Amino acid sequence: MTILRQRFLRGPNLFADTPCMLTLVDLGPLANIVPAAMAGLHERLTAPLPSLRDYRDSADGDLGDLLEHLTLELQSLAGSEVGSVEKRNVRKEPGQCRVVCSYQFERVASQAFDLALRVVDALLNRTAVDVEAGLAGLKDTVADCAIGTSTGAVLAAARRRGIPLIRLLDTANLFQLGWGSRQKRLQATVTGRTNYIAVDIASDKQLTKTLLEQAGLPVPEGDTVRSADDAVRVASRIEGPVTVKPLDANQGKGVTTRCCNEEEIRTAFAHAREHARTVIVERFLKGRDYRVLVTGNKVAAASWRRPPHVTGDGESTIRQLVAVENSSPARGEGHTNILTTIPLDDIALEVLHKQGMDADSVVPAGTVVELRGNANLSTGGTAEDVTDLLPRSTVQICIRAARTIGLDVAGIDIVCEDIAKPLAAQGGGIIEVNAAPGIRMHQYPSAGTPRDAGDAIVESMFAGSDGRIPLIAVTGTNGKTTTTRLIEHAARKTGLTTGMTTTEGVYINGELTMEGDCTGYHSALSLLSAPDVDLAVLETARGGILKRGLAFDRCDISVVLNVSADHLGLDGVDTLDELAMVKEVVARVASRAVVLNAHDPLCVDMASRIAPSVEILYFSLDDSHPVLRKHLADGGRAVYLHQRSVVLANGGEEQRLLDERAMPVSMNGVARYNVANALAAAAALAAAGFDNSTIVAGLSSFVSDGKNNPLRSNVFDIGGVQVVVDFAHNCAAYGALSEMARGMAAGQIVGVVSAPGDRRDQDLREIGQVCAAGFDTVVVYESESRGRPEGETARLISEGAQSASPEPGRLHCKLDAHEAIRFALRMCSPGDMLIFGCGSSLSELIEAIRPDMPLLAEKITADIA
Repeated sequence: MTILRQRFLRGPNLFADTPCMLTLVDLGPLANIVPAAMAGLHERLTAPLPSLRDYRDSADGDLGDLLEHLTLELQSLAGSEVGSVEKRNVRKEPGQCRVVCSYQFERVASQAFDLALRVVDALLNRTAVDVEAGLAGLKDTVADCAIGTSTGAVLAAARRRGIPLIRLLDTANLFQLGWGSRQKRLQATVTGRTNYIAVDIASDKQLTKTLLEQAGLPVPEGDTVRSADDAVRVASRIEGPVTVKPLDANQGKGVTTRCCNEEEIRTAFAHAREHARTVIVERFLKGRDYRVLVTGNKVAAASWRRPPHVTGDGESTIRQLVAVENSSPARGEGHTNILTTIPLDDIALEVLHKQGMDADSVVPAGTVVELRGNANLSTGGTAEDVTDLLPRSTVQICIRAARTIGLDVAGIDIVCEDIAKPLAAQGGGIIEVNAAPGIRMHQYPSAGTPRDAGDAIVESMFAGSDGRIPLIAVTGTNGKTTTTRLIEHAARKTGLTTGMTTTEGVYINGELTMEGDCTGYHSALSLLSAPDVDLAVLETARGGILKRGLAFDRCDISVVLNVSADHLGLDGVDTLDELAMVKEVVARVASRAVVLNAHDPLCVDMASRIAPSVEILYFSLDDSHPVLRKHLADGGRAVYLHQRSVVLANGGEEQRLLDERAMPVSMNGVARYNVANALAAAAALAAAGFDNSTIVAGLSSFVSDGKNNPLRSNVFDIGGVQVVVDFAHNCAAYGALSEMARGMAAGQIVGVVSAPGDRRDQDLREIGQVCAAGFDTVVVYESESRGRPEGETARLISEGAQSASPEPGRLHCKLDAHEAIRFALRMCSPGDMLIFGCGSSLSELIEAIRPDMPLLAEKITADIA
């Protein structure tokens, strides 16, 4: 078995509505494996992987099913949370299998599939494979990609609120929450609103204490030192037990509490100096250690943090008790577990020594032995929720402390005897203010009520918003770019900062920011990440959907213009029905409305599979079309043409918007395809909530010229000959252009035509037939060969044209585009029209005419700049 192709479909896609990994496998001689062999293979797999027994259906499935289940199981065993995806059936190729499975991390999924393939191959060939070693490698990859518990809690809360998430780096806890101008950033529990200066202050414990003291907030007295002698002097001045800690460390590193004599102070100073040059010596506050989480202007949670400890059983040593506690599934290294492993290090041994014990002491049953002076979860501590016990005065002190430092999310560390009593009455105080506080203790307390600290952080960031900007996605075979530009143009005229992706590039507020074919995943993601975009309109092409899926989980409005023959035979899509399935991916993710073409049966068929809560709007060039009439009779909305007027109707109520001839894009009404595009744009704008005056203003002011809509029916006067340059490259597009030309041209129509070479032979011949039927004279040239021998694409198009119109003199072939244009122009007289199809750039026309008409070439260049 060999992998032919592997893709990560990161958003809704042809196979599922959730992200999944698609792997196309050539089965080779295993294509016809018999059921008995499959059953035996499944049984042998359960020896190295006993948990695979749960997948009973694998024994009845094919190799693809088995590889899918094995890949999922390996990811799960490695510690990566995955679930099954609800897949749609897609036709299978003989001798191949498509394996579609969910994933959490792309690197882990790819590595798991490679291991699954090796395991199955080894079992089939009766050779050895080290599954344990493979799993160990998978676990290392999971650790590299893992998301911290605190970050995960915030992300889970964002998902529940419907806020879209983008991980900005695969191996960092840096995320974008929301889109465009409504986005926020998050790293652990630091938000985009977290003040840099505030974080710097919080990392300096002495500066924090000084500011809090100036604000009248309770803090223990103390000072900073850089030598053990100074530490002893400060402690003697305080007269009582002291706490010694690094100035700018975190997670309780280097902290020693309750130091009572010179020896303990010097030892504690040495521990602290391992983490910072400057050390704080301050009064030891007697009592319990509490953490209060402040988010925005409220206290979200509070916990009593208990130092790491074990409880004796009368038989086991402390070392053995610690080992038993660390074996709990809740404990582990780092921050991806609910609790952290308890270290039995020098600090722990020092704490035991103060209690008259060591690691090998046997503790009486029921006796609690502390292993740390501080209670940080990162050093093995546990937490009990006490949120409901906080008096109002303590709540206000904590909020004031966070504001004083300048943090929007802060962990306030308090020491006092009883958190239920006011701090002033018991001599309690604030010992630290933490930026980026961990929230494991609040989400998963060892006792008490769990608090959704992640949701509290999200609420402070978004205040009830879902972080989404209005998003309109446009798909179809032809007309996507023009429709996208029409919608964006109308929206931009209202003052919104718009973003748009098209086959020409990415635009923000009408300015080109990225050039190229930008109709896929990465371009859409780039636009949704732009911090100044208020509304996005995304041209969404077939190729991007198949290669990466959608860049968005849902959009407000989906527009499906049409489904006609194009790109068939590529990426496993061979029929119109299969192509319609690809386009339907965009329709399915609409949350507000779907705009469909009433004339296209494949578009109409999609309506039955749209969620009932999503509105359907039709557009139609024929006001008597039965689909349109029934939809209106049922009370639906639609945009259609009635006696040359664009009409927006809601059931029986009609509102005339404008005459079709008032839209420049319609070319005085003869470009029927652009009239249809304008109707679709009007429907999308209406569905998005724009008023009629906005729609009219947009449609009546958009000009489809070489500057505003390049390669979309751009008209140039070349010596009295109307030259139309268009991106047309399939039968439907050439047919529409010839219809437009018949309505505009006074003389003959010459078509200079081509198509990309990766189309099927039959498609290229059909293009030739359509062009021969639509144009008086056809000049075939070669555009992109895409793997074909030079001249073969032009030959196939010419064969089709010749079969449809064998009259001599009507068909010519000039492989070079420039030569073909010049040849066609020489055939034309004033009043004739030349259609230049499949153009990749307006420079093709400009360079073709430059030798004979240099001034005109320069003028056109200046006009489109």
